[in-house]
Order: sequence, then C-alpha cells, then structure tokens
Amino acid sequence: MGKSTFPVDDFDVAVVGAGPAGTAAALALAHLGAKVALVGPPPKAGSARPETRTAALLTSSVDFLKRLKVWETLAPHAAPLKAIRIVDASRSLLRSPDIAFEARELGLEAFGYNVANTVLNEALYARAQEAVAQVIPESVAAIDIGDRAAELSLNGGRTLTARLVAGADGRQSVCREAAGIESSVWRYDQAAIAASFRHTIPHDGVSTEMHRERGSVTTVPTPDPLTSSLIWVGASAEIDTLMGLDDGDFAAHLQDRLGDTLGAVSDAGPRASFPVAGLTAKQLAANRTALIGEAAHILPPIGAQGLNLGLRDAAALADCVDGALRQGHDPGGLAVLAAYVRARHLDVTSRAIGVDLLNRSLLTGLLPVQAARGMVLAGLNAFAPLRRLVMRAGLAPPARLPSLMRP
Repeated sequence: MGKSTFPVDDFDVAVVGAGPAGTAAALALAHLGAKVALVGPPPKAGSARPETRTAALLTSSVDFLKRLKVWETLAPHAAPLKAIRIVDASRSLLRSPDIAFEARELGLEAFGYNVANTVLNEALYARAQEAVAQVIPESVAAIDIGDRAAELSLNGGRTLTARLVAGADGRQSVCREAAGIESSVWRYDQAAIAASFRHTIPHDGVSTEMHRERGSVTTVPTPDPLTSSLIWVGASAEIDTLMGLDDGDFAAHLQDRLGDTLGAVSDAGPRASFPVAGLTAKQLAANRTALIGEAAHILPPIGAQGLNLGLRDAAALADCVDGALRQGHDPGGLAVLAAYVRARHLDVTSRAIGVDLLNRSLLTGLLPVQAARGMVLAGLNAFAPLRRLVMRAGLAPPARLPSLMRP
C-alpha cells in the first residue's frame, strides 16, 4: 500500500464535513490505507433544535457500516424494514392500487434498517476518533487549490494540505465553491416535518408511504413496535400551519391523515421542519476535489435514497483512492477524479431524475400523469417478477457496488 511522504499536517485526503457521509468516507479511506484528516464540527455542534430525523439504511449501506466496524454499535438501536407499503390517499378519479414490497420476496430478512440520525452520527464520529489519522473539530474558512495539493485554512488558524479534498460539507459547500464547480438548485414549494409518534397497532416492520396531492406522509418503524418515525411532506403553507399546532392538535391531524393504519395516534413530537429542494452538482469532481453527499446531490425525502446515495459516494471514492495509492499515483490527480465521476455518474443521475419525477407526479393534477402513475403501480402489483426487479433496483445502484459495500 502506498503511503504519503508529506509532513505531519499533510494528508492524502482531507474530508471536509463530519456528517454521516463525510465521516463514513474518512473511515473508508483510512480503512484502505490512506492518511486522512476529517475536518468539521462534530455531530450536533451549534444546533439549537432537537434532531428528529432518522436514516433508513439499505442493505448495502449496512454492509458498508459492518466493514467500517460501526454496525455493532448501531444494531441495538436499529429497526428492520421488512416491507414498504405504498397507499394512494389522493382524491383523484384515477387512484392507484395499494402495493406492498416485501423483503422476503427477495429472500431477505429486511430491505435495511431505520436508525436515529443522532445515534448514527455519534457512532460514526466515535469510530473516526479511533481509526482516522486526525479528527479536527473545526470549520474550514478557505481552500486554496494548487497544482500539487490543496491548502485548507481552518477557523482556528491552523493550515492543512492534502492532495485530495473530499467535499462532504453540505448544500452550501465551501469545497464545491473553491473547486469552481457549479450546481443546479430547484425548489418544489414544499416543506417537510420530521417527528415521531406512538400508535396502538404494532408496525410489524412495515414502512407506509401515503401519497396525496402535494405530498406524502411516510411512517418508518423504530425499535419500539408501537412507535414510528414520520416524514410529512406537503405544501409549504400546509407545513407552516402544522408546525404552529400544539402537540395534541398535530396528533389529531396526523390521525386524520393515517386513518386506522396504525390505530390510535398519540405523543407526537418534537417536530422539526425543513424545505424540500433539489440540488445537483454539474460535476462530481474537479480541481483536486471530489464531492460527496449533499455537496453533490440533494433529493426530496422519498424512497430512502438521499443518505444511501451519499454512502455509496463515500465507498466509491475510497475504491478510487485505494487504486491510485497502490500504484503510487496522485490520489487527487485527474485519473482518480475521472474514475470517481465514472463510478458515480449513472447512479446519481438516475436516482435524481427518478425521485424528481415521482415527486412531481404527486404535485400535478393532470389526469394523463395520474393515469400513467396508476398503470405503473398496477403493473407492479400484478406482476411479481417486475415487482422484484424494481425492488432490486431500489436497493442497489445500476453499476457494480463499491468493494466495501459487497457482502
């Protein structure tokens, strides 16, 4: 394995951003032998509101976390996703049939596992403090990219150099801007609420997506059989109104939306809201910089694609850097950046287009669009081989999985 010949504050890779995708990237790169610095405020730093969101980790992401020696910590806090049920709760004349995707149809115990974001972030960060060369809990103030390396100036006054910058610093990415990579951003006049709630009928490991005009309500199992996490997507004005309700009135509205799906609803809250938007970087890599996670792509919260996509970014970048170091090549050189783009382009593009089209199909009142959506779901409901094909496509990228994600 090739090793860096740079001094103490010089690294093969500086990963900027200590969220789950960035921290997983730092762990993956270190696991494969790179000298890595993970730079960014630790989980929950600077946050004034409680974290209410959860992460639905698909099987390949779980396999990845096992290889990184993180899953053992997470497993006691994870709930298996045994089935996904899609319900058309719209008032359309052309309502789609209800459909259930069951993991057992693919010979799996579960499609993946649902874990609280706080638990995931803390487990990853704790592991990084054990396994990554340096974990630096500071923000990056500026990045100067040169011919042989990038120089990172930190808010505390320290300076680092790295041959590759892995930008995992979110939608307002300093790394993306420093590399001169443009992005496309769009909004849907939608927002979402993340919360949890109790119910009287056990969830039995089933996640339910109830699609309605302007959005959806998705319930996701937690380890408690009588508690589920919630993502409620709706028009921005509707979400603002719901956020202004007291806990009792919010639970009553949720009960009205869910009907008797999970029995009587109670103990809803605390709640957090966020805008629904999309972002794609026009290049995934350039100028000694590879973008990961929300620095590269942001999708509406549909189908558990966002974080899983970012974890595949992390694992793919580790493969590309590993190949370069083994051959004594520059980990931030053009060949590595091009290999990363090739590895990730089809997966990122297909997921971004697919999720955007599905979300827009919920926003339109056009009967031809509603009819087409209904026909697709009816076909999936009727033909098991087609349903299994779609389930496999949802679980894995169109290209080969990165090495650390293979069972």
